[in-house]
Amino acid sequence: MSSEEQRAWIYAVVGLVVPAVYLTTVLSKVPGTDVATIPYVRPMLIATAVAIGASIVLSILVAIVAGMAAPKDVGKTDERDRAINRRGEYAGFYVMSIASIVPLGLAMAEVQHFWIANALYLAFVLAALTSAVVRIVAYRRG
Repeated sequence: MSSEEQRAWIYAVVGLVVPAVYLTTVLSKVPGTDVATIPYVRPMLIATAVAIGASIVLSILVAIVAGMAAPKDVGKTDERDRAINRRGEYAGFYVMSIASIVPLGLAMAEVQHFWIANALYLAFVLAALTSAVVRIVAYRRG
């Protein structure tokens, strides 16, 4: 497994686990509550920081372990890696472009900020997951 594929797996796992914890925590408060009173900003910022930090730390740790296992392959990327990365980024861009229509529509409908912010957060999560999954599939199937 190349270092780029390992990185895609890290992003997929972190991109799934951290938002799942955030959404479970925050959305569990919605039933029977006025959403204007739910504190979502700080948990969303923490979830974002944790996702970014965990991705960076795990990528570094995997790179160190992989470097110790195969020192001659450290940091090697080829044209295939670049093409797969590009394909994943394109897929993530398209998902983000389409998914961002929902928060835009919510803002135009003057829905509460809670729903707009969470819809936008979900759009980012879906884009990141799509990008990682497309990369993983490309590495596995070619």
